[in-house]
Amino acid sequence: MHRVTIDPIRPAAMILAHAASVIRDGGLVAFPTDTVYGLGADPRLAEAVAAVCRVKGRTGQVGLPLVAADLEQVEMVGRLTRLAAHLADRFWPGPLSVLIEAAPSVSGAIHGGSGLVAVRVPDHAVARGLARALGHPIVATSANRSGEPAATTPDEVAGALGEAIEVLLDAGASPGELPSTIVDATGAEPRLVRAGAITWARVLESVSE
Repeated sequence: MHRVTIDPIRPAAMILAHAASVIRDGGLVAFPTDTVYGLGADPRLAEAVAAVCRVKGRTGQVGLPLVAADLEQVEMVGRLTRLAAHLADRFWPGPLSVLIEAAPSVSGAIHGGSGLVAVRVPDHAVARGLARALGHPIVATSANRSGEPAATTPDEVAGALGEAIEVLLDAGASPGELPSTIVDATGAEPRLVRAGAITWARVLESVSE
């Protein structure tokens, strides 16, 4: 594992480009987000997605969330419904993932055969910059073994995953301790899939605005 210190506010383009190249080659990269540290991989590479599941100790039947640099990248993996677009406008960049219908190009290994993919634009320059350097959304599941607490510091990531990852982007402690809130936005009304950093009350309040 190669641990690299990176500025959380103004991440160096050279560092992001290197990390993106590792991901592009099928490697795994741990990186900071606005919630907890994420485990990144190229969602277009079946072997990389399988490696994420293997490292975390989970089955491929559970979907993997994605993070994107911007709305344009989000639209690479699925079409936003009117509700999803509203939530994106209200909470992005930020810790709210919307569940949308996956584009045909999205591998079943990402959505676990459900046809739905969870995606968001995070409020963290490193996470967005890494997706931008890669050129498309990136797998961003929590950087920990399944069933264990989410890692919020680089040391916790190193202790949990160690040599299973090629690169650890060390930006210090993550600004949050809770994972992103996941909301099913495929219909006319939101449905809570996973509670997280944004309260369900705030989501419902935004919909009624």
